[in-house]
Amino acid sequence: MPDEYLRRTAVTRLVLTDEQQNLLEETISQWKTACNIGSRVGWKTDETRATVLQDKVYDELRERTDLGSQHAILAVRQAAAALDGVNEIEATDENYETSRPTFTSDTITYDPRTMTVFDDQTVSLATIDDRIRCDIGLPSDEEGYQFQYLRDDEWEITESTVSKRDEGYYLHIGFRKPKPTPRAEQMADDEDRTVLGVDLGIVNIATTSTAYFASGRELRHRHREFERVRSDLYETGTQSAYRTIRQMSGRGSRYVRDVLHRVANDVVEEATTYDCEYIVFENLKHIRERAPPVKQFHQWAHRQLVDMVEYKAKARGICVEFVPPENTSRRCPECGHTSRKNRRSQSDFECRQCGAIANADYVGAKNVGLRFVRRGLQSSRRTGDSQLALKSGTVTPNRGFSPYATG
Repeated sequence: MPDEYLRRTAVTRLVLTDEQQNLLEETISQWKTACNIGSRVGWKTDETRATVLQDKVYDELRERTDLGSQHAILAVRQAAAALDGVNEIEATDENYETSRPTFTSDTITYDPRTMTVFDDQTVSLATIDDRIRCDIGLPSDEEGYQFQYLRDDEWEITESTVSKRDEGYYLHIGFRKPKPTPRAEQMADDEDRTVLGVDLGIVNIATTSTAYFASGRELRHRHREFERVRSDLYETGTQSAYRTIRQMSGRGSRYVRDVLHRVANDVVEEATTYDCEYIVFENLKHIRERAPPVKQFHQWAHRQLVDMVEYKAKARGICVEFVPPENTSRRCPECGHTSRKNRRSQSDFECRQCGAIANADYVGAKNVGLRFVRRGLQSSRRTGDSQLALKSGTVTPNRGFSPYATG
């Protein structure tokens, strides 16, 4: 059955005392023991049903570990899920141990019965002894993506995990909410659909037809600095240098991911503000794989950004569509004249025929949206038109520009 929920994960770092860290470490160790007991018994008896496997191993888990009853049940579920995911093979003496799922990673599952997240940005976690309560390391500027789930009552906390990584402990909080009906499906056939066009670039990593510009300047600067330092470290070639490269790479990836999350949130917010049913991008499948390193980085960033917008838009009932990218930066959205000479520079557009002047990325965003508008919206029975959202109004090929009502 298809999942009827939207699911998201917010990652935070736990702020633990030494005593809490030791207790959590021992809890994770016993959790792995419990999962491996469940895996061993389930493999031996060819049982992957969690409820049946629980009857077989629950008493043994409680005897051999100090886990609470709910954590013992969660361990059985984890083992059953792992067993269910293994292809059926013949369990001979030769391959028995290597084929059976084993649990070695420093990760433990929590659910609402074993974990409570409080409004003061702390969390209570069940352990093999008493519960521990500690801070969750959320961004101090309150702009981190985690807040959109923690502060929205529509999102409920579901199964989560705590993992040990780089000498720290990280809480991956799971959220879910019922899937919304896409806005376009809620509308009558004779209603107009509104489209938000988005251009992906280098100077501005994203520009919308409503004149939202997300600068890529800092992202480019950070990437150039990272490449320069990494090149120097590779030339050094010491073990310490390679260790530094790995650490830098982790920090760099987290920074880029955070920037892209914020831009994706802004794009979806633009679509929501202007009552758009569709967000439209250029089709990224046409981007060449063999490109200079700077372009390769931006192509990767664009793909990540589009993926983020897609799942964030889905949570709002907004559809994401794609159009061919040909000439979106060269076509005049006012008169339709298409020429390479229209693009005067990276940032400037001036139509050689009608003289229209605009930011080149903004022109690209309008053309992307208008291409989808012209293509029409599927159903031939519909009598409503689609329209492109601009900052001050909407535009359609037939009716032209219509300003928004006052206010």
